[in-house]
Amino acid sequence: MSPKRSNWQGLLAIMRFNWPYYAVSLVLVFVAVLVMVRVNSLPLRVLAFLFFAAASYFLFVSSAVSHWIYDRSDLYRWAWLRKALGDGEAEAAIFCHAGFDEASVALQNILQVKNWLVLDHYQPATMTEASIRRARKLFPPTAETVACSHDCWPAKDGSFDLVFGILAIHELRSEGERSAWFREARRCLRPGGRIILVEHLRDFANLIAFGPGFLHFHSRAGWRRSWVNAGCEVMDDFHVTPWINIFILRSA
Repeated sequence: MSPKRSNWQGLLAIMRFNWPYYAVSLVLVFVAVLVMVRVNSLPLRVLAFLFFAAASYFLFVSSAVSHWIYDRSDLYRWAWLRKALGDGEAEAAIFCHAGFDEASVALQNILQVKNWLVLDHYQPATMTEASIRRARKLFPPTAETVACSHDCWPAKDGSFDLVFGILAIHELRSEGERSAWFREARRCLRPGGRIILVEHLRDFANLIAFGPGFLHFHSRAGWRRSWVNAGCEVMDDFHVTPWINIFILRSA
């Protein structure tokens, strides 16, 4: 049984993964306040105010949105699963991540499938962000996790009902890599099987929430090109909060 998520687990984890950004923002806020209070030069005070506003926005707005998404929304309460799964019965499922896994145990407990495979696509040579290394230390892979490339999975053709990619597949930075992931997912699915992709998008809502950080996500058009190139099509597309999209895909 997986432990229950705390009320602040998501936000606190994000802060621990990205603590240098928060530290720099706090320093900028402190320095900007000193300049605005003690410096008489109007141009410097205006510049300090702009730094203060930008750093404060990151600290408070993005943190509030992150808390809403990861701690207060239905994302990890899994109410959206019923809509995503449809009416079919699943006996076998694959859960894919890219070095950071805080959801597979909870999802396995909910689904209770007979065959559950967790794949870790983390590649330290190409996924070099320090935040991923910190996340991996805080949430190490489960004992049954299988490390494998995004384009070569240890699964037979047509042997699974579901493939999950939850807030992880965006770490495959090129469209070619993402197409290869969708191609493998499609290969492993039985007739009628589903790919369930959960992601932020590079869109206006995420720009407002995360500023330049939204560039780490991919556009809707980019995702579409990747799955179309792999022979997949969308069955359904819906939101959990304005910042999270859930795509339900199948073989075209």
